[in-house]
Amino acid sequence: MRNLIPLLRLEGLAIGLAAIAAYAILEKSWTLFAILILAPDVAIAGYAFGRRIGAIVYNATHSYLGPAAVGATSWYAGWSGAAAQVLIWIAHIGLDRAIGYGLKHRSGFKATHLSSPV
Repeated sequence: MRNLIPLLRLEGLAIGLAAIAAYAILEKSWTLFAILILAPDVAIAGYAFGRRIGAIVYNATHSYLGPAAVGATSWYAGWSGAAAQVLIWIAHIGLDRAIGYGLKHRSGFKATHLSSPV
């Protein structure tokens, strides 16, 4: 598994940069981008309720499933307003993965799918 970590980090970088490029194409506010890029990290507050709850809350906001669900739902509903926020969310996750922050194991905040042997 360890030999796959650099590949997973590069994959995160590619996804993060692609999301930023797509955001640029939308020509939305970079002030909005700056305000929201760290918003998913508010989920770290879940650790106030213990490692198990913290990992669940953190992973819920740092999995691509969340932005995929919001993006698909908003597309289906015909609401294009969510595209910018979804791309910012994806950029956050990708860049987090690029620098080594991954999905958390219950054993602790520093134990991630990018740092711990499985």
